[in-house]
Amino acid sequence: MSNVTRPVHTAPTFAQSVWLVSNREITARLRSKSFLIATGILLLISVASVIVGSLASQNESLTKVAVVGTAISVVEQTKAFDIVESDTVTGAEALVRDGTVDAAVVPSDSADSLLGITVIALDSAPRDVLGTLSVSPDVKILEPASQDGFLAYLVAIGFGIIFLMSATTFGATIAQSVVEEKQTRIVEILLSTISVRALLAGKVLGNSLMAFGQIVSIGLLVSIGLAVTGQRLLLADVGPAIVWFAVFFAFGFVLLAALYAATASMVSRQEDVGSATSPVLFLVMIPYFMVVFFNDNPLVLAIMSYVPFSAPVGMPVRIFLGQAEWWEPVLSLVVLALSTMVVILIGSRIYSNALLRMGARVSLRDALKS
Repeated sequence: MSNVTRPVHTAPTFAQSVWLVSNREITARLRSKSFLIATGILLLISVASVIVGSLASQNESLTKVAVVGTAISVVEQTKAFDIVESDTVTGAEALVRDGTVDAAVVPSDSADSLLGITVIALDSAPRDVLGTLSVSPDVKILEPASQDGFLAYLVAIGFGIIFLMSATTFGATIAQSVVEEKQTRIVEILLSTISVRALLAGKVLGNSLMAFGQIVSIGLLVSIGLAVTGQRLLLADVGPAIVWFAVFFAFGFVLLAALYAATASMVSRQEDVGSATSPVLFLVMIPYFMVVFFNDNPLVLAIMSYVPFSAPVGMPVRIFLGQAEWWEPVLSLVVLALSTMVVILIGSRIYSNALLRMGARVSLRDALKS
């Protein structure tokens, strides 16, 4: 009787299990129409913001003034007006009367005139013209701002919104996936082949890769858009902050993903996901509201840049504003990485202890017990 060699089926290794689960998570996201539509909308909003900013900067209209004779040298020095030359004062006045120009600047007949010019308007003194042409004293700024205040506000809000939307979108996806597998008892089949920790690691890795890819795509589109629209100076200022934001987001989202999976594993119904993950959502929303209300407060931003949950927003904003020393992003990243490792260990313990408990919601105390 001949010996028949039977195939030996071995369980996948931990690395193979993690890759299988993460690949499954990525495939599921790519096949989801809602995810693709949401990502497309986010990318379009990012590109549109760059285009709108470029158009707004190019369409800033200058005040149109008629200029006569020697007054043109004074007006040209300001570089703040759209100049229409006129041969005579009478002609300049006619341009003012018919609305062609907002005002006229002509040589003054008075010897007391400081600049030797007279401003002619139709029915009221043009404050913008007078303010530009007025003689101002020298100004000394003790602590000059490194960036325009409104621009800094927009950049801070941009980082906050992107962090909030990406973290909540993919975090909710992880939570719903965990509860769905638990509710349908598919998790029992999965755990017959792979370990609990491999299942958690695969979910976190797969969704983290998708979230990071989304952030990188947004950063690349914004950078390309700024370069194409001629906003290279702004790109030079905001570029390093975008790179650091992507790096910090990669670590920060892993931390949040572990928390989303852990908190979702404590419930068995989709209806309970929102209440179970609400503490994590609160942690995600804090950085957004902090940059909305305290984007011009160096102390608050400094504290945010070292708190793990807000560092992905706080530190890039400080880098853009020029408030961070060269070593601060590195130190903040180390703190975030260590915090992420601790949270993963705690989240893994909760996930392992609560995943197979069906029915009533598992308390945090029970989930932490072995």
